[in-house]
Amino acid sequence: MKTTIALAAPLAAITALLLPAALPAQTAADPVFTAAAMRAHVEFLADDLLQGRDTGSEGHEIAARYVASQFDGLGLKPAGDDGGWLQRIAFQQTERATTPGTLTLTGPKGAKNWTHGTDVLIGMNADDPNVDLSAPLVFVGYGIENARMGINDYAGLDVKGKIVVTLRGYPKGLPSEEGAHLSATKAQAAQAHGAVGMLSVGTLQSMKARPWSRMVHFANDPDFGWVGPDGKPFDEAPGIRASASLNEPAVDALFAGAPQSIATIRKLTDKAGGKPKGFALKGTARIQVESVGKRVSSPNVVAILPGSDPVLKNEYVVLSAHLDHIGISEAKPGDKPDTDRINNGALDNAAGIATMLEVARAMAQSPEKPRRSIIFLASTGEEKGLLGADYFARHPAVPVKQIVGNVDLDMPLLLYPFTDVIAFGANHSTLGPIVAKAVAPMNIKLSPDPMPQEGIFVRSDHYMFVKQGVPAVFLATGYANGGEKAWGEFLGGAYHHPGDDMSQKIDWDAGARFAEANYRITRVMADGDTAPLWYKGDFFGDTFAADAEKAAK
Repeated sequence: MKTTIALAAPLAAITALLLPAALPAQTAADPVFTAAAMRAHVEFLADDLLQGRDTGSEGHEIAARYVASQFDGLGLKPAGDDGGWLQRIAFQQTERATTPGTLTLTGPKGAKNWTHGTDVLIGMNADDPNVDLSAPLVFVGYGIENARMGINDYAGLDVKGKIVVTLRGYPKGLPSEEGAHLSATKAQAAQAHGAVGMLSVGTLQSMKARPWSRMVHFANDPDFGWVGPDGKPFDEAPGIRASASLNEPAVDALFAGAPQSIATIRKLTDKAGGKPKGFALKGTARIQVESVGKRVSSPNVVAILPGSDPVLKNEYVVLSAHLDHIGISEAKPGDKPDTDRINNGALDNAAGIATMLEVARAMAQSPEKPRRSIIFLASTGEEKGLLGADYFARHPAVPVKQIVGNVDLDMPLLLYPFTDVIAFGANHSTLGPIVAKAVAPMNIKLSPDPMPQEGIFVRSDHYMFVKQGVPAVFLATGYANGGEKAWGEFLGGAYHHPGDDMSQKIDWDAGARFAEANYRITRVMADGDTAPLWYKGDFFGDTFAADAEKAAK
């Protein structure tokens, strides 16, 4: 990679030099998208100068100013704080103290302890820098409670004041997106029953999907959480004071003398519908961890294109993409002085931001303005846990009830001439047929989720809008026409690695095509007589928008 800009250049000059040239206006029916414009955006955002756009970094601030200047040049309305472009968010960054955390298990064979980063990974508590929790243990199966899905892993169990032990993941055969949601809310379920801590152990399925070696790789990363008006880091389960994940030696000690062995439990969970029943374990756990916290600031960038319809302009469609990436990797033993450690995030997600900016340009320059208003959101903190999108969805620029739909753009893989797209979450609302109809004139097909086991639906920013009752999808290039191979190679190579830079053989024509597809999707959402609707009987619609109007599927 090469650094194309001198570090001493003033910020305004940096931004001005790399703004793509304005393109001629086009009609709503005939928008113009070019490979050059897509490439220009990504070249700037993935430059070494921005140092990987980590949340709270100077590089991310430069990227935010770049996006804001683009919005400004298009004549959009600022929708951030105090009439500006930026929605400033305070984050709590929590890091480990010099003493590593420990887990001590005391059972029939005595006490054993493990240090964080070995066969246990101990979570930190942003609100308590000196955690020291001891309590009895109760195995609660998957730790899921949901009447609709017919699961109550807490039935007949007393976990008040205790540490629950849960299996990672969700029962085999459960719909993947619903299962991923229930898996992501286990701490809330444990808290609701009075538990004070959580330990998680793997199933055969979860250990295959995410091996321990992969989990340990991120063991010492700091934790992030946004800070609320009360000055405290937001936490959906503050009653869970301590947590840890366990590998095999610790798991064996945990289940010593238990009514069922972990091998028997795992054999059951490997069958469709297998849901082991919980029981008290013969022992206690002590979780100790010290941490240090500091506050950092990082902005979302928010703009609005007002709608043209006197009534529908009060409804808003959100097109979002995350602007942050993962910054600079730590040096490894044996690295040469010139080893590239900057994670530029060209495809993840400079390409998504470029797509959003080109859609914004086409919308702003169209002589026929969209009927509904459009919010363009460049979010921060996605790589830290979808934090910027969560903050915006809870503190939106307009009342959330007026937001009728969201399309999120995250890591479009522009390495091949794609012929299909995947809209994760398309089967839950009328956004599915809306997307299919919008891209059909381009001979692009809408394909189903090709990797349901990954739970993608709850792992990108659109999920934060879903949790606020807004129909939403995450759009990505599909598996057809060489896509499956390209995705496999990227996820196993350049993904979250310095290799995701401008040296890749990026197909910029595919980038222009992806921008056009998203323009068409956003346009149909904004111009339709009826806003996107959840389907009747849909799990997410009923869970998060119970009183909203629904559509027949």
